[in-house]
Amino acid sequence: MLKAFGLSLRIDVAPHAVSVLRVSRWRADAVTLLARQSIAPSGEHPFDAIGNALRAVLGELEVGGWAAQFTLSDELTRMWRVTPPPGAARMADLEGAAGLRFQSLYGEPPSAWRVAADWDAAQPFFAAAVPQRLLDVLQAVAQDCRLAIVGIAPRIVSAWNRCRRGVKAGAWFGLVHEQLLTLAATDTDGKRIRAIRPLPIPPDADQAWLTRTLQREALLLDMAPPALLQLHGAAPAGWIQPLASASHIACQPLAGSAV
Repeated sequence: MLKAFGLSLRIDVAPHAVSVLRVSRWRADAVTLLARQSIAPSGEHPFDAIGNALRAVLGELEVGGWAAQFTLSDELTRMWRVTPPPGAARMADLEGAAGLRFQSLYGEPPSAWRVAADWDAAQPFFAAAVPQRLLDVLQAVAQDCRLAIVGIAPRIVSAWNRCRRGVKAGAWFGLVHEQLLTLAATDTDGKRIRAIRPLPIPPDADQAWLTRTLQREALLLDMAPPALLQLHGAAPAGWIQPLASASHIACQPLAGSAV
């Protein structure tokens, strides 16, 4: 496959399928699905199954020399909020707090996971973890297919990084992907995430469902409901309401919102 200036690959990885998309550095809406490969369930070796699917689909595309960003589904990653310990002054203090919180939430030490975070000693921050075994598989695939990895991130993190500049004050951010709505509740300026909630989308989810869901999540988080939800991804058409009213929260797609 011939390369062109400003183009790269985004490889979406989930336990049930992998997808390869061509994206543009200059145009957020210039996204082309090149191939998709389903994965047969493998309880004993799920990461090997992902690696085999990636080799099969990438081998057909001849992607040698391309730069690639891997985005990982919610099922493959873990994300949690960390409160820095009082008087934290060293990176080791923050890493220790993240590790203790991980073990408290998930009942296991993070030794088999690669942890990354927006480390901050002054205020709570989010951490993300990816299984080290999965990272090893992705790096081996990239080496075999002669790909240059430019990033590996949870899907919500990748989408937020692409869209965060367009999120307005008072708005929450939402990612819609494969019947899942991942909400990112933000501070009032829309620049910092306070909480992340992955929520299944029912088949009959309409604008009333969306408004009720946002109100419920705000109540659970002890936050005010957002004035606006800005969505990235293929949102149901019935959700889009440019203006708020007494009965619903406004919902708008973000520019270049293709996943």
